[in-house]
Amino acid sequence: MPPGERKRAQSQTEVRDILDSIRRLVRTLRVSARTAEQEVGLSGAQLFVLQTIGKTEALTLGGLAERTRTDPSSVSVVVGRLVSRGLVKRKRDTEDARRLRHSLTPAGRALFRRAPDAAQEKLLEALGKLGVAERRTLARLLVTLTAEMGLEGAEAPMMFDEEPSARVHGVRSGRGRP
Repeated sequence: MPPGERKRAQSQTEVRDILDSIRRLVRTLRVSARTAEQEVGLSGAQLFVLQTIGKTEALTLGGLAERTRTDPSSVSVVVGRLVSRGLVKRKRDTEDARRLRHSLTPAGRALFRRAPDAAQEKLLEALGKLGVAERRTLARLLVTLTAEMGLEGAEAPMMFDEEPSARVHGVRSGRGRP
């Protein structure tokens, strides 16, 4: 095989490997979100936030955003949906009344115990296992890739932040009233 063709074939293999990896990630996240909707009536983002809150006693919005590695405004929308469904409660911080702490209600705690694992948690764990240099390189390359696609500065909401489409297992989707 001539050198030019060999380079082209290698490039095509690398691009396919990249796309296959992205496809696997997206599929895993999508399947996890669908499972959450079917089993507990939550979107993937709602499940991730519910589980993050459930692993602590109470979290401020900033603390929750930090643990989910997302923007406070994005996580706030998801928390609002969980509050309106009676799964999360807000309470004034005893040390700083300007702050709200979020914790699970008894219904939220029950759902937390029976909910499937959120794939976002696995993703965070896997990223945490990468070395500092690998993580830094991956971040730089993904930022470059999204910039090349014209996506720099675009909103980055929580993954699978859509509302579940229907009533599932007696849990309403949050649309309308019970």
